[in-house]
Amino acid sequence: MPELPEVECLRRSLARIVGRRVVRAELFRLDVTSWIGDANDGAAWTGLPPGNEIFALHRRGKQLAIETRGGGVLVIHLGMSGQTLLDSTRVERTHTHACWTLDDGSTLSFRDPRRFGGLWAGRDIQAVENVLWKGLGADALNVTATMIQSVTRASKRAIKSILLDQRVVAGIGNIYADEALFDAGIRPTSRRTLSDTLANRLAASIRSTLNAAITRGGSTLRDYVDASGSAGSAQHLHRVYGRGGECCVSCGGVLRQISFLQRTTVFCPRCQPA
Repeated sequence: MPELPEVECLRRSLARIVGRRVVRAELFRLDVTSWIGDANDGAAWTGLPPGNEIFALHRRGKQLAIETRGGGVLVIHLGMSGQTLLDSTRVERTHTHACWTLDDGSTLSFRDPRRFGGLWAGRDIQAVENVLWKGLGADALNVTATMIQSVTRASKRAIKSILLDQRVVAGIGNIYADEALFDAGIRPTSRRTLSDTLANRLAASIRSTLNAAITRGGSTLRDYVDASGSAGSAQHLHRVYGRGGECCVSCGGVLRQISFLQRTTVFCPRCQPA
């Protein structure tokens, strides 16, 4: 499932729609959309009303918001197989659930074969922040040692469980939790209160792991592509995720794979003793 780096790369790849005016909006599946906040007035399902100019792109954790000037905002959650594509020539209709035509002739479309993702429409970005994003924790790119340490002091949960909790840190999923914990030398199942040293190390590892993935265009393991249809290459940076039973790149030992929190978790028993 796309995590913060993939959604941030998508946001950046959509930069050229800022300043474009929406000409037409088409919805092919009603069940992929929801209205944010008060009852929908019946005319604004699109989030990007025809006639409005796209004003800004926002990201919080794993969600992307497209804001228009004069009212109207669309929030996109990619889910497991969602794609948001900007195509100047044609729209791939298979599994396409919504499409917007812009004033330069390009089309912005949302595809999601498995339909675990979705769209939310709202009147403005304040509605998104006050309702949809209200329960999200700090964006993972801004995580600090103090945030992490305060949660580990108050909770008996395993550290990976804490990192996956979007109410604590927004944007981290299974891939980058495993990668950041390996980089910090902390075992995913650890339930200890982190010392100042470990908390600082983990916060730095989270930020550096995510930024490195962004630089490489995100991780394409199956469906993820950016708005131009380009796949990322950050999967080639993975040192533990998806490598259970293989040799550790640091110590040469065998990486251990377990089922934890109903997810496949991989770590190095030697390099992650904490």
